[in-house]
Amino acid sequence: MNEASTDEKRALYDEVLLRMDALLECEDDWVAAMATVACELHHAFEAFHWTGFYRVVSEGLLVIGPYQGGHGCLRIPFERGVCGAAARTKTTQLVPDVEAFPGHIACSATTRSEIVIPIVTPDGRLLAVLDVDSDLPAAFDAVDQDALERLARDLGRRFA
Repeated sequence: MNEASTDEKRALYDEVLLRMDALLECEDDWVAAMATVACELHHAFEAFHWTGFYRVVSEGLLVIGPYQGGHGCLRIPFERGVCGAAARTKTTQLVPDVEAFPGHIACSATTRSEIVIPIVTPDGRLLAVLDVDSDLPAAFDAVDQDALERLARDLGRRFA
């Protein structure tokens, strides 16, 4: 990605995150917040082909939450896939080629790259993971990771 488009992407994230901050200002419903975030992100970035959340519903299990795009996997154990790895380790998983990721779950045959960010409360409790898939290889970079991690920290604080 060239410098101009990197700067443009940062600026777009800044706009989107500001808009989400305003939309979520008085929101106290976690599901409404996830739906709003998924919608805003999905429609802001062309490379976001599936954008949504997997919620922690019991120890070691994620269940699909609000999302935009085609059908997703309904349940993901922490031991499987990119989402499971993000949940298990509570660290961002930036995957430029999903076929090279051991244990990748193919919820969509067209997905080529993925970024998954854990939503963790200040006391370390995992609420969910934010999953973004793209049909393009290597669609996500450090700019995406930085902005989405900022968003995840904010959501973790808001819904602790």
